[in-house]
Amino acid sequence: MFIHEFINPIPVVTPLGDGIAIYVKSNGIFEDDEWAVAMRDGGQVRHFISSHIKIWNNNTYSIIKK
Repeated sequence: MFIHEFINPIPVVTPLGDGIAIYVKSNGIFEDDEWAVAMRDGGQVRHFISSHIKIWNNNTYSIIKK
């Protein structure tokens, strides 16, 4: 297991709204990774598994929010 803190936080979309991913924790090869996200609306830090978040927008990689 490891924790990676992002030098440049990543904008993400979650089931609770948009936020900024501040770190990701590996839960091993048989489990989803756990992401810590600071929510844009209110700043509350919530935790999500990888399958519940999407990268918000990145024109470099043609990732567009829908």
